[in-house]
Amino acid sequence: MPITLIIIAITCIVSFMAFKNSRLMNDLILWPPAIARQREYHRLVTYGLVHADVGHLLFNMLTLYFFGQAMEPFFSQQLGALGFALFYIGGLVVSILPTYLKNRGNPNYRSLGASGAVSAVLFSFILLAPWQRIIVLVVPMPAIVYAVLYTGYSIYMDRRGQDHVNHSAHLWGAAYGVIFTILVNARVLPHFVDALLHPGF
Repeated sequence: MPITLIIIAITCIVSFMAFKNSRLMNDLILWPPAIARQREYHRLVTYGLVHADVGHLLFNMLTLYFFGQAMEPFFSQQLGALGFALFYIGGLVVSILPTYLKNRGNPNYRSLGASGAVSAVLFSFILLAPWQRIIVLVVPMPAIVYAVLYTGYSIYMDRRGQDHVNHSAHLWGAAYGVIFTILVNARVLPHFVDALLHPGF
């Protein structure tokens, strides 16, 4: 079974369990004091297994389903059979670290959801196929256009900080996806630049 589908299955099962079990939710969610004081470092990964509601879960898992399956062969070829799992888990950790460091003394802060790692997968895909048409809320557009809009929106909303969404994790996840992919295979960067210079719709 593809690793992408395994990740989706585990995330869905754990999320639905946590919807009905507040203790499980509290044990897995990113709560900075639990890491800083009690050294529960697993929360830097497990926060990505729980979601706020079904809509939050569905959006992340649908995005992961389409782009994860597209990117899994790339990472398997570069890093071995578990390459995509390594990339995804790294996305969870790296995307949330700035948030954790900023809030490590804040007992009122919590964060959850796989959005940071999913952003990493999406932006990795955009490096390989910037002009691939994707559907965003029923609107088709080139992947690179979506990347620009997504980045601008996330920066704006992160600065506003009024919607209780961790836009910082989206941005850091996207940056991680780009950097990790290029480090894994340096030829990706010239491929991306050449593709940008030769648009194909």
